[in-house]
Amino acid sequence: MKFNTKTIHGGQKPEETTGSVMPPIFQTSTYAQSSPGTHKGFVYSRAANPTRTALEDNFASLENGTHGFAFSSGLSAIDCVLRLLNPGDEVITGDDLYGGTYRMFTKIFAKYGLKFQYVNMDSVENFANAISSATKLIWLETPTNPLMKIADIEEITKAVKAKNSHILVAVDNTFATPYLQQPLDLGADIVMHSATKYLGGHSDLVMGALMVKEEKLAKELHFIQFAAGAISGPMDSFLALRGIKTLHVRMQRHCENGKAVAEFLVNHNKVGEVYYPGFEDHPNHEIAKKQMKDFGGMVSFSLKDESTDAAFQFLENTKVFTLAESLGGVESLVSHPVTMTHASIPESERLKIGITDSLIRLSVGIEDIDDLLADLDQALNL
Repeated sequence: MKFNTKTIHGGQKPEETTGSVMPPIFQTSTYAQSSPGTHKGFVYSRAANPTRTALEDNFASLENGTHGFAFSSGLSAIDCVLRLLNPGDEVITGDDLYGGTYRMFTKIFAKYGLKFQYVNMDSVENFANAISSATKLIWLETPTNPLMKIADIEEITKAVKAKNSHILVAVDNTFATPYLQQPLDLGADIVMHSATKYLGGHSDLVMGALMVKEEKLAKELHFIQFAAGAISGPMDSFLALRGIKTLHVRMQRHCENGKAVAEFLVNHNKVGEVYYPGFEDHPNHEIAKKQMKDFGGMVSFSLKDESTDAAFQFLENTKVFTLAESLGGVESLVSHPVTMTHASIPESERLKIGITDSLIRLSVGIEDIDDLLADLDQALNL
């Protein structure tokens, strides 16, 4: 089954009782048993719910995995992965991370004895050379939020597994989506999505996802999810399934519009640096070409006027782009990483990697491109 078909039919079948084409919303917490321990596969909705199961089967199909898990948020999905580890274990990750991930690493799990090492993702050797006997997990985010760096999933995984085959490699695939890249096929053990974003696609739910291929790992993750309880509800599961059915057509337009916006910005006299992996001079362009089908709808840029006032003037005056947290919806959003998504990262750390006061992140939606470009132009020229 090709990807465009999987978004609609992957892991799905008509509901058995009625033949309903869409999985019904099973808004129930518990299920009748004919005898103690004798049931129809569902006991309590924290363990499994038919609507959530339908979504999880679809999740697995999209990433060419065998098991999918739907969580109450993207961060709760990351939390589940980290609970595989023990005090004293080490995680090696990139130096450009979503602020919420960084906050979880440094403020939550570090105090329970996990160690975190941050390396420049541009070099595979940086990951291989950082490995120690304590290393148990490699956490990759690619493209990164907000600087659009690209990690070579396949080569990093090969290098890591050559040193220690038991080290897990997990990839945050939120920005790319399975439409653009499929990390399990590149050797990764775990794929994570904030399904709030492109998978849901309509800014109407909060959800996380994990996808895996290996049975033992799937059982461990399911136990943690069941025991900790960070599950998605049936209504959100239904909305995510509905959103995924148009993922492929939405991503085509996101990619087209993202490219046009990036090209507009790079030629604008008020704009400084533009961060977009589709440009040939992007330092990771060749890796992006190798592992991604296209370059996505996320674009970041800085202003030549590097003051906060200049950034705020732009952010307060867009009319089609909405100033808001999040990304990946059909509507175009604009955000200011320093005060919004990455506010939890200390200023010294932000500046070290290039997250400046004038950095602006765009989630380019699927509106008419002429309206998007006109909006950016008027806000830049105020």
